[in-house]
Amino acid sequence: MRWWSRLSAMEEPAGAKGGWGLLAGSALVIVAVPVADAFLPHGIHLAHILVVPVALVSAFGGPRRGFVTALAAVASILVASAERHVLSSENVIVELLSLVVLSVLLILFSHLREKRLRELERLRRASETAQGVVLRALPPRAGPLFIASEYMAAELGTRVGGDMYAVARTEGATRLLIGDVRGHGLSSIGDTESVLGAFRASAYRQGPLPELVQSLEDGFRWSLTELPEGPSQTEVGERFVTAAVIEIPDDEPYAHVVNCGHPSPLLLHDGGATLLNVAEPAPPLGLGMLGGMGESTYTISTFAFGPGDHLILYTDGVTEARDPHGVFYPLLARAVTWTGDRPQALLRSMTEDLLAHVAGPLGDDMAAVAIQRDDRMRPVGSTISPDGQ
Repeated sequence: MRWWSRLSAMEEPAGAKGGWGLLAGSALVIVAVPVADAFLPHGIHLAHILVVPVALVSAFGGPRRGFVTALAAVASILVASAERHVLSSENVIVELLSLVVLSVLLILFSHLREKRLRELERLRRASETAQGVVLRALPPRAGPLFIASEYMAAELGTRVGGDMYAVARTEGATRLLIGDVRGHGLSSIGDTESVLGAFRASAYRQGPLPELVQSLEDGFRWSLTELPEGPSQTEVGERFVTAAVIEIPDDEPYAHVVNCGHPSPLLLHDGGATLLNVAEPAPPLGLGMLGGMGESTYTISTFAFGPGDHLILYTDGVTEARDPHGVFYPLLARAVTWTGDRPQALLRSMTEDLLAHVAGPLGDDMAAVAIQRDDRMRPVGSTISPDGQ
């Protein structure tokens, strides 16, 4: 029958497979109610209780199991009434009709609820796939570097927000991007995608680092021109991206940094922690439109980055995280307490420490990338000493 085929095609909820206890309890009630009815005075009936197991099974076991439970409940009333020769009595007919009507409504509600949940699950998976395309997972190795990343979105149910990171290999070097779009959550994904797209399109070229940063500025500026009414003065002044672009040569113990208004990278060396503050930071991406800045504005700062050192790139979701008393996370003081010889373990220690400081959910998106140079992977013939000579 068509109705049975449709019912059989209904999917059960994820937790329905383990509901044998619920089914056993419902079966016990369905058997016990007619038996108890037989020993009660003629004017007292318990058949209305049978709607309870139907409701419970429909809610927690799905519409198919609810339908089977409803059939069993109706059958129990019919068998008990026939045994007592009251099948055609007014009370029994009312009880049967009430049970059937309520069961149909309960099963229908269960079906609609499960259908809605499946639709939401499909939307969630599609959203996660789309977000995963925007913010791709970083490779664990890039040339002579070990790399690990951590991302925590402030908006519940999202995997990507206003923070970003990316890595690209060029001939003889690795380039990394860490950035933070003004705002957080899904509303900032468009700006995140425009900057990441510009980085992925340009980072593989052999041009100098300022040229790469200029391409990020141009890409973000171009994305603003795609607004329905063009970039208004308000948009120009309020939509921006802080970013730091880093280039790490394979055969030199250095890290070259261009910083556009982003929190300074953190260097862990010989048990100490140092912020790599650039001499001439540039304004955030997008604000360059206000001053007509060009490539020459982006100045490279070079820092020692030798074997065994860790470089931590992060967003202000780390430094601006507050404890219940409003105290900001003390990055430099806490960095020396982090444990882990490899980037992944180091980030795990950092994240656990950060969440312990906040003692609750983060108020902003947080992204962090840890990089460690592996001296064993340097090109043959190159020489790197701890002092950079």
